[in-house]
Amino acid sequence: MSKIYNYTAFYVSEPFNESSLGANATKDFCYYNILKAWKGSDSSFPFNNAHDTTYNVRDSSDWESTLKPRLRERLKNSKNIVLFLSNDTMNSKALKEELDYGINTLGLPIIVIYPDLKTKDDLLTNGKTSLNSTVTTLWNKLPIFRDSKSKVPVLHIPMSKDTIRTALNNTNFRVDSGKEANDYFYN
Repeated sequence: MSKIYNYTAFYVSEPFNESSLGANATKDFCYYNILKAWKGSDSSFPFNNAHDTTYNVRDSSDWESTLKPRLRERLKNSKNIVLFLSNDTMNSKALKEELDYGINTLGLPIIVIYPDLKTKDDLLTNGKTSLNSTVTTLWNKLPIFRDSKSKVPVLHIPMSKDTIRTALNNTNFRVDSGKEANDYFYN
């Protein structure tokens, strides 16, 4: 299978059940559903959901024998990881596994969407030359991301449909693009 998919990583409370109100009450899961809705209403929207490539997982599934291998299979079929990192994001077993395996084993570039930030300027210092402390503080919510992100290209963007479209179309943030590992943002 070719690597045409976007693997979306987001926080949900554990255990996860997509059909329960609990998952839908988790803001990061709602942001993921926004991407799916944009794709559903506009087939040209460049989001190719890796989570649709294997059977769904259930709360009762065993982590080692079912859940973890399913996540890894989806990651192997992906060209990048789209990570939702918000004020509500918390570290979880699944997020740690997704980011650790995706970055440290597969070398997948990351597109980080900050849902609490609405414009490109919201991410940057006053001089617009670097990411601001609001962004860098959020990295501490996910230590595996903070400590591993220097190994892959990472694009930081706000929750803006047009900016997300541009990022998903950006071939520099796909596996094997040759883009240097670093932090990137749009001015």
